Amino acid sequence: MLNTLLPVTGPVMVCVLIGFLWIKFNWPYDTDMITRLVMCIGAPCLIVSALTQSDISHSILQEMFWVTLSVIASSLLAAALLIRLAGQPLRTFLGPLVFPNAGNMGLPVCLFAFGERGLVLALAVFMVLSLLHFTLGIALVSGRSVLRELVSNPIIYSIAVAIFMLYTDYRLPLWAQNTVNLLGDMTIPLMLLTLGVSLATLKIQNLGKSLYFALTRLGIGVAAGWGMAELFNLQGVARGVLILQSAMPVAVFNYLFALRYEREPQVVAGMVMISTLLSFVTIPVLILYVI
Repeated sequence: MLNTLLPVTGPVMVCVLIGFLWIKFNWPYDTDMITRLVMCIGAPCLIVSALTQSDISHSILQEMFWVTLSVIASSLLAAALLIRLAGQPLRTFLGPLVFPNAGNMGLPVCLFAFGERGLVLALAVFMVLSLLHFTLGIALVSGRSVLRELVSNPIIYSIAVAIFMLYTDYRLPLWAQNTVNLLGDMTIPLMLLTLGVSLATLKIQNLGKSLYFALTRLGIGVAAGWGMAELFNLQGVARGVLILQSAMPVAVFNYLFALRYEREPQVVAGMVMISTLLSFVTIPVLILYVI
């Protein structure tokens, strides 16, 4: 069992721990700059690099897009119902319950669990989630349209470039491809370090509410991912990637949005921290199932 789990979870935990200890030693870490670097340069380059050099068929990638949308739709319905039953505000908790940490945690876990093929499929899920999180997610928490956020999101342009290259068989010049590969390679380590830094700086208030919604997030994720994998009859790596990505903890960006729009940020911070810590137990269990 350890021979299966350690190669997947070990690198993730070590990188997160380094980021956590970095802050505990009071060493400087510009989280805003690193986050912008990853979202504006690293992640777009990783998307173009991985998708355009993969031998995965267009039909499989398209299927992952549609399945991910189905996971989000079913998660929205389940989350809205559970939030209403708990008597809590939808705008505060709908986003954190629906949008998982498919980037910082999901990408490396799928890479180490399934190799480059797993990374490509995980990126397909990540792209859909990112676009929805920075549009629908912000709209949910802010209560207004955020078309500008969509237009200014570099990830959407990297998706357009990758799709163009996939369907036209266009290839970048070698120097450009090597540059994109190099910049894309920084993404996953920086994501994990930043996750550790975020965990070190978050503070929990109202432990009971945070714990309830953290458990709810993990439960909704597993149920939605598993259910859609069965409904769409996904097999092999695609099935494993969908379940793992869907089961990730609350994304750190949910806390940043809650802070920006004053939607109980301390409770959302607790959800991020608790669900992430719990995922170090739940994710290995799921890995044993899906590998």
